[in-house]
Amino acid sequence: MKNQIFGKLSSSLAILLLALLSGCAGSPKSAPSGTLFNVRESGAVGDGKTKDTAAIQAALDRCAAAGGGTVFIPAGDYLSGSLDVKSRTTLVLEKGATLVGSPDLDDYPIVKARWEGHWIDAHRALVSARQANHIAIVGPGTIAGDLTLGSRQMPRRPCVIEPIECQDVRLEGFTAKQKRMWTIHPTYCENVVVKNITIRSIGGNSDGVDVDSCKHVVIEGCDIESGDDCIAIKSGRGMEAVREGRPTEDVLIRDCAFSDNIFACIGIGSETSGGIRGVRIERCAFKQARTYAIYIKSRPGRGAFIEDISGNNLDVQTATNGFLRINLLNSGLQDTEPVLGDAGIPTAKNFRFTNIRVNCGTLVNAVAISPVKPLDGLSLVNITGTCAKGITLANITHADVHGIHVTGFNGPLLGMNNVSGNGLEGAVAIPPTTAGPPVVPATGSNTVGRSGGGMPARDAQ
Repeated sequence: MKNQIFGKLSSSLAILLLALLSGCAGSPKSAPSGTLFNVRESGAVGDGKTKDTAAIQAALDRCAAAGGGTVFIPAGDYLSGSLDVKSRTTLVLEKGATLVGSPDLDDYPIVKARWEGHWIDAHRALVSARQANHIAIVGPGTIAGDLTLGSRQMPRRPCVIEPIECQDVRLEGFTAKQKRMWTIHPTYCENVVVKNITIRSIGGNSDGVDVDSCKHVVIEGCDIESGDDCIAIKSGRGMEAVREGRPTEDVLIRDCAFSDNIFACIGIGSETSGGIRGVRIERCAFKQARTYAIYIKSRPGRGAFIEDISGNNLDVQTATNGFLRINLLNSGLQDTEPVLGDAGIPTAKNFRFTNIRVNCGTLVNAVAISPVKPLDGLSLVNITGTCAKGITLANITHADVHGIHVTGFNGPLLGMNNVSGNGLEGAVAIPPTTAGPPVVPATGSNTVGRSGGGMPARDAQ
């Protein structure tokens, strides 16, 4: 009897410690740490065969009814459909605990979610939160989406974790797994921390973290191996996003390791119609980039802006196509309701990359920029290593290129057309970049799955 009491006490103390850790400085203001809800006490089995959706959701609902607290998932394999996390809740996965997504699509209700720039009908995420504040999901356990559900079929398939219109969100210290679908997708959120997470996603369309029209985001200490972009920064597509006017801004990515198998390690765009500003990338290792380590992308018809993008102290260990590509002319799908005229050409300014160590294909490819709206400000400073080709630039003002010490390249180190600034001596001329044809609305595949459009009306509080 003493051993049983001591065991229960030790377990409670462990849960309390995890809850207290989830409320450390820099985290969201999570729920009162003394209010604990063990999913086993709500009937969860954790055998990997029995569906524990109802039991886990019951624990989450009890936590919300109590004004918040900690929901604890002990070691075991918990088969579950979509779960709804509410305000002031901390979800803790113990070491050895795995939340496994159900293979049945009916276990993921249809809701409105953003997908490739539009609000559409979508299956709700395995772990979902909507208009919830002060929430946290902490490890060291695992959350794994079902590997058979991922695809581009409509309604959109479930992400692993998807907070929508939430404030003070912390995701820390667990492993997330996914196949052929986005893994973590915060949308319209503010004050988001994604810290010390391991992501393993495989197959096309399997992004690691998609930051979609969010403010004040920190992604740090993460190890991401993805089938598609490791991190994608987005803000919607076409006039729908322009009308909503929700930029992604103030994003810090630091001390992370990236490896992707299809596209870029960090993609900024091409869904940029709400605007993107203030993205900083610091002290990151790009272990393998299938195309580019960093790809900044958009097209006429998006409108809005991409500004104040910086990278400092980066190790680009392998990047097949190159370190940096800037393509503002023809990336991504054209919208069915694009921004017309010169207003539809994205405004780009203040890109700065310093103290970069590379082993890559092309060092920098930045020629796909409209002459109607040149990029205002590109700094490439203190770049060392090896590359197959040098730097090509077009339609840029206030360029600053110096401290480039690379070897192994064929052809000129610097080629340019319609570029002004400093450090451009000795550059060879390259053919001009044209503005391209006028923007016309697209038809066809980029409307698949669209229903209604627009952000759903905010629920009454």
